[in-house]
Amino acid sequence: MNRAVCRVKEPGPLTTVQDLGRYGFQRFGVPPCGALDTHAARLANLLVGNSEEAAVLEMTFCGVTLEIVSPCTLALSGASMDLKVNGLSVSPWQSFGVSAGDVVSVGMAASGCRGYLAVSGGIEVPEIMGSRSCYLGGKFGGHQGRALIHGDLLSCGPGGDSLPRAIPQAYIPTYSSEVELRAVAGPQDDYFDEGLELFFSSSFKVTNQANRMGYRLEGPKVIRKEGMPKSIISEPSLPGGVQVPEGGDPIILLREQTVGGYAKIATVITEDIARVAQALPGNDIRFKRVSVAEAHAIASENHKNLMTLKEMDLTLQ
Repeated sequence: MNRAVCRVKEPGPLTTVQDLGRYGFQRFGVPPCGALDTHAARLANLLVGNSEEAAVLEMTFCGVTLEIVSPCTLALSGASMDLKVNGLSVSPWQSFGVSAGDVVSVGMAASGCRGYLAVSGGIEVPEIMGSRSCYLGGKFGGHQGRALIHGDLLSCGPGGDSLPRAIPQAYIPTYSSEVELRAVAGPQDDYFDEGLELFFSSSFKVTNQANRMGYRLEGPKVIRKEGMPKSIISEPSLPGGVQVPEGGDPIILLREQTVGGYAKIATVITEDIARVAQALPGNDIRFKRVSVAEAHAIASENHKNLMTLKEMDLTLQ
């Protein structure tokens, strides 16, 4: 049975309800959405005893302030955000219990960009097309199809538990202002010659045009081969595709995009999408070329690490 768990006092600049995404509907113009940093979202759910698919709060730049309505267990992962309960500091990357009347505040990100707050039982909102994720552009999913606002009342579902858990320090990611993204060339790398070498050997800066749809970069202009068309026939896009519009400034596509009409010089590997999600405007980004086989090996290794973490006894003694 669902129950009201907290009331939003301060929503932060952009806080939405997200799970691991909505798949199978891009042909209808519906993007996958979901947490941009799925790794952090999974670990937040692990800490409170939820399934990894449970919905969490994704907070951008700065977090929320919540008034607790009924007892529950919370955990914060992702960006380094100042976490307090009734004004007293609480450690992120571990679960903690709260009671009715408590006030939980999540502050500005000191490093990284997006924090994830999980509640035992998961944030309970209607499931639409197999997901509880908010699609801001379509104004559906999540909490009433929008970012949270003052006064919103959030509920949790059944499940989760109150066991105190913590992620070991060795498994906690760090976020730097200099970000390396591993990427596979293509699918339209044949549109570029010197531009391809320039792309993989240069540093780019994240601009202020960075959101859930994509990150626009600035730096040396990536130019197509002479005679190549300015665009391609629009085709489905995937998170991580790096398209190069006519001006030559690369755009990393993310999770609220369905199609693209510009040549994609490279594709950031799935395991590094979280690094994009945690990059801030002004951060430097470099691309490291890897093969498809190397990308598969990285994904396999990260999956093994996650399975190892799930099998550990994370309870605090």
